[in-house]
Amino acid sequence: MIDISEPIRFWLTALGFFIGIFGRYVLFSVTFWWLFNISMKEQFAHREVQTRPRRPYQHLREIGWSVLTSLIFTAMAMGMLLAWESGYTKIYTDLSDYPWYWYPISMLLVLFLHETYYYWLHRWMHKPGVYRWIHKTHHDSITTSAWTSFSFHPLESTLQAIIIPALMFLIPLHITAVGAVLLIMTISSAINHLNTEIYPRDFDRHWLGRWLIGATHHGLHHSQFRYNYGLYFTFWDKWMKTESPDFHKLFSKKTASRKE
Repeated sequence: MIDISEPIRFWLTALGFFIGIFGRYVLFSVTFWWLFNISMKEQFAHREVQTRPRRPYQHLREIGWSVLTSLIFTAMAMGMLLAWESGYTKIYTDLSDYPWYWYPISMLLVLFLHETYYYWLHRWMHKPGVYRWIHKTHHDSITTSAWTSFSFHPLESTLQAIIIPALMFLIPLHITAVGAVLLIMTISSAINHLNTEIYPRDFDRHWLGRWLIGATHHGLHHSQFRYNYGLYFTFWDKWMKTESPDFHKLFSKKTASRKE
């Protein structure tokens, strides 16, 4: 456990968290941008549906909002660290404290609850009186990229950031599982905003793939606004009949030339 009682240690720890959070965003954004805009540009050029061009300086605007998002996430992380040091959270460090099978179950439970929270929060943020103040910043990126994944208004960043720390007060989670959940969140968000479908043909109808959100699924949310509100999974959209009727057709079109 890290002792951050001294001011200088506190601020150095906060700086470390910020570098980790923002650096992780930059790392995955650069990696996916390079893979799907430089390295594989020729391979995917004939497969992708043409979309509106990105506005000038869109990436710079997205990075600016992402800096603010990372600062808010850092503040939440520091709050959780202080709460953990004071013994208020359910985070544990000894794997023997719980049966081995609790580790994957706890992660799936957190992901399910995060998905549920985000789906209903997302629908609320699309209400006309709320949208312009909170969610419009993210939707200014109509044609998305991995750089869009952290581009939120500070109010939205705060609303998104509170759920996982809140769950840490209720659900026992190993410290490495906390890191794994945050890593899954970052990778998933980058993939979903790529605007290039990375999953194989017919994956949208696969027994696993039909429940996972990818670039085509979330891209339709940015272009159509009233469909596809999920974060990691499609089940709430399926259950609530909010999955875009164009999803399977567009997915097939984007992946038609790929081998099985």
